[in-house]
Amino acid sequence: MMAKAAGISVSSVQGIWRAHGLRPHKVRQFKLSNDPKCVAKLRDVVGLYVDPPAHAIVLSVDEKSQIQALGRTQPGLPMKKGRAGTMTHDYKRNGTTTLFAALNVLEGKVIGRCMPQHRHQDFICFLNTINARVPAKRPVHLILDNYATHKHPDVAAWLTAHPRFTFHFIPTSCSWLNAVEGYFAKLTNRRLKRGVFDSVTELQSAIHRFIAETNDDPKPFIWTKNPNKIIATSNEGSRCWIRSTSPVLSYAPSVSA
Repeated sequence: MMAKAAGISVSSVQGIWRAHGLRPHKVRQFKLSNDPKCVAKLRDVVGLYVDPPAHAIVLSVDEKSQIQALGRTQPGLPMKKGRAGTMTHDYKRNGTTTLFAALNVLEGKVIGRCMPQHRHQDFICFLNTINARVPAKRPVHLILDNYATHKHPDVAAWLTAHPRFTFHFIPTSCSWLNAVEGYFAKLTNRRLKRGVFDSVTELQSAIHRFIAETNDDPKPFIWTKNPNKIIATSNEGSRCWIRSTSPVLSYAPSVSA
């Protein structure tokens, strides 16, 4: 199209692009966080990953909402030599569930619970589950996003009644900073994406099995990106410039600072 508009050959256009290092067919995404406390929150969360308080438990917490139990209109066929596994493009919706999950960044273990919705009442129920599952009397630091459910007055009242818990909120538009998001991606790619579920019960059972398998062979979470380098890429001192593919999260068999 450009060659036609300029009245030159296609090869000439391609040569000009190569000479100037231009790639008009590609777009690289980015996101600016407008959170006025972006830098402070980033340092706070990264500090928990790299150097958590002594004897404290650090949990990355979030919800994966509206997970659909999708059934297929016909049975799929297994892969064989020369042919990939098959699955019908159409599906039947058999209900949804919401997974509340807390990733222990030092151990790599996950506390998970499936619920019908993700209201503040459900979040409080999950907080009670965490309170019952983690060792008593040890301080607990929860890393959360800015979803309204996490800041509801009833949640704030629960937090006041449980002084060993402390909430740490990531900056807005920085969901990649929450380690549990990486776990949700693994759950989707390894278990849900190719799954066939004829009921919500089957879906929940599959999710709980995946969590159990994770806890049988946990891999601690390690932060690998210097926050100063992230902050230095900002065009404005009060904002965090975040690339959509920033390689800052990883899992490894041991924890290091």
